[in-house]
Amino acid sequence: MSSRLPVQRWRIAETDTDKVNLLVQSTGLSPLMAQVLINREITTPEKAEIHIDPESQSLPSPLAEFPDLEKSVELLISAIENEEIIAICGDYDADGMTSTALLIRALRHLDGIVDYAIPSRMKEGYGINNRIVEEFAEMGVGLILTVDNGIAAHEPIALAIDLGMSVIVTDHHDLPPTLPIADAILNPKLLPLSSPYSGLAGVGVAYVLAVTTAQRLGKLKGLTDQLLELFTLGTIADLAPLVGVNRRWLKRGLKRLPKSNIAGIQALMAVGNIDLEKKQLNPDDIGFQLGPRINAVGRIGDPQAVIELLTTEDLEVAQQRAIECEQTNRERQRLCEEIEREAIEIIEKTPIHWQSDRVLLIVHHNWHHGVIGIVASRLLERYGVPVFIATKEDDHHIRGSARGIDEFNVFSALEYCRDVLGKAGGHKMAGGFSLPAQNLELFREKLVEFAHQLLEPEHLKPLIKIDGSANFKDLTPHLYQQIESLHPWGIANQIPCFWTPNVRVIEQQIIGKSHVKLTLAQDDDVQIKAVAWRWAIYFPFPFRLDVAYKLRQNVWNDNVAIEMELLGVRLPARTNSDIVKGKFEHEGRFYTCSYWPSLQEIRIKNQEGKVLAVKKGQRIGLLGMNRDNSQEVEVTKPQFYGLIKTAMKVLHL
Repeated sequence: MSSRLPVQRWRIAETDTDKVNLLVQSTGLSPLMAQVLINREITTPEKAEIHIDPESQSLPSPLAEFPDLEKSVELLISAIENEEIIAICGDYDADGMTSTALLIRALRHLDGIVDYAIPSRMKEGYGINNRIVEEFAEMGVGLILTVDNGIAAHEPIALAIDLGMSVIVTDHHDLPPTLPIADAILNPKLLPLSSPYSGLAGVGVAYVLAVTTAQRLGKLKGLTDQLLELFTLGTIADLAPLVGVNRRWLKRGLKRLPKSNIAGIQALMAVGNIDLEKKQLNPDDIGFQLGPRINAVGRIGDPQAVIELLTTEDLEVAQQRAIECEQTNRERQRLCEEIEREAIEIIEKTPIHWQSDRVLLIVHHNWHHGVIGIVASRLLERYGVPVFIATKEDDHHIRGSARGIDEFNVFSALEYCRDVLGKAGGHKMAGGFSLPAQNLELFREKLVEFAHQLLEPEHLKPLIKIDGSANFKDLTPHLYQQIESLHPWGIANQIPCFWTPNVRVIEQQIIGKSHVKLTLAQDDDVQIKAVAWRWAIYFPFPFRLDVAYKLRQNVWNDNVAIEMELLGVRLPARTNSDIVKGKFEHEGRFYTCSYWPSLQEIRIKNQEGKVLAVKKGQRIGLLGMNRDNSQEVEVTKPQFYGLIKTAMKVLHL
């Protein structure tokens, strides 16, 4: 019997009626969707036009935005014309692997001689290293091209320069205090935030370089679609912000993917059960189907399988590699569930003082560091606190991943702890790190010190950002179509979240291992189905709830229904007129119960119709079929006390 609800903080956007009316008139959107745009800082008809139709914006040339792009193009063209080997050093996540595949395809198309290397996640960790540089030198490489890494790789890049190779760094990670001595550096973090290119992921930087080089050589024809498709895969899988050029190019790419001519993408969509009859994919198709299958290989498998998948022209090879991705992803899911279960047990049974520390640091032997970043995200969702999770690889070395909340910058936290760490890097919301085992307590102390500078206790709850209030009658197919028309939704442009107060729970049941399916209704009896993923731990829900949700479309046997995906629930604000009701099982018998605020009375009814009524704080209650023939009973007796205690949990009293 659950007596809990998710511990959350709700941030409900304020409505500006004048701005809403202006956008409704200029765009034809519903008031709810106009409010959504305003919450995304799209407050004028001009901004709304660009958001709705990104192609209407006049883009500056990337050559004018990236200071080293011209030099990078010249270095690439020189290497191609002089038949030098161009070596790509990628990364083992989806961004790095799609970036690597994109540049391999581009350079082959441009008649370049190209090879690649990706560091071993298990043995070497993230980024270009001296071993890779030395192997490139032995191969006779003339130009090294890093993708999705390199911005902090001072020593390997200096070694490459000393060995006579040129180096172009393409990366998007946050900038270290000093930059490496590469021949050229392309990183959107070097651009002003106002630049439409400032949100590019690593694959976006690779895309800009490849397209600009192909244009300069007059060989873009036949290359555009395949590069756009890989850009789309990598950008969404890396959780890059879906604004600026990302939004513009992704709208094109999502339309292209169902018609992809890349054998590996076709095979990946087949194992991911993607409906190829769709006019376009949406970000969830990549975020929940394609991206995890690619990422799983980089986390616990051999990234070469993904590079082959995305660069081969052989359908049979593509199908084999896609099956490998599928199998590896299933193993990744198993590992994540196992580690998450162990981590929760440690947190809740060991005195880890994450509330007072304002940061959660958990370290354990033999966790697979390839998947602990996913577990960190799940723990953050559960506890609402910045999470640093690590594994002891042996008695001397620790490696970990981190995930942050809005008020906490992971990259800054790692920089604050730099003197006790080995390697470290990342973004505002996520990062990776390593450290000597003997520095663990020092690391914990510095993390706590940093967290206390930024966070207050009220920050330590998962944040639900809500766009506005909606009645169930507003949740129509027309509203859903407007939401769909404004894709892509994603990071920095989250899919709309609405809320409805004081709804009734008509039906609820657990489905699968850990999900809850509900039927909800407002007092006018308008009903809607809802699903709450991974929330069986809160089952059963009380009879009345405030609900926060996004909309989803359920298609079954040609029937289309709009449903809710619950993101948040809380108890409604209670008035004296609100009667709270519930159902429960106690010692093998079923009961209904209710709380009457005006009387401060709990009533519990059994299957025979007999009612136990007791006022809060009273030791004597009434038991009978009605008040006229009821008898007084002492409710502190065991047979009544357990019954009342269970009812109070159900009613959340």
